[in-house]
Amino acid sequence: MKINKLTLSSLLIALGTLTGHLIFIPVGIAKCFPVQHLINVLSAVILGPAYAVWNAFAISLLRNIFGVGSLLAFPGSMIGALLAGIIYKKYQNKIATVIAEVFGTGVLGGLAAYPVAHYLIGRDIAVFFFIIPFLISTAGGSLIAYFALEIIEKSSLLDNWQKIRR
Repeated sequence: MKINKLTLSSLLIALGTLTGHLIFIPVGIAKCFPVQHLINVLSAVILGPAYAVWNAFAISLLRNIFGVGSLLAFPGSMIGALLAGIIYKKYQNKIATVIAEVFGTGVLGGLAAYPVAHYLIGRDIAVFFFIIPFLISTAGGSLIAYFALEIIEKSSLLDNWQKIRR
């Protein structure tokens, strides 16, 4: 079962890394990646919180290595993935998971991006600067994830995939 989880995780990381070159919204020094939030929600539901955080970290790291990401990806994506994973594990509710991803990335991740921007990147910005762009990015990607999960669930793939979670 662990091989299945690692394989699916690797595929999601590859998808997130590759789409970083193609699909992003530039917002000042930040780059918003809606596909990241799609992957966060899918990882949270299918693989669980630990894999969701690992996938978010790996995608952020690879994007930075390839020069298509920014350091702001770490707090935004990882906090959203963690919160989505915890909420799904506790409640098994897709809507609550999407809301957790949006709140975790948009609000908490947006706030956590401030010290990264200020101290590591050296930009003097307002504390709340990243909340709106992070919310826009995560809302779009998370909504797509919800509809993707609905389709996956109707095809009974979700049950099969969640067996690897156990």
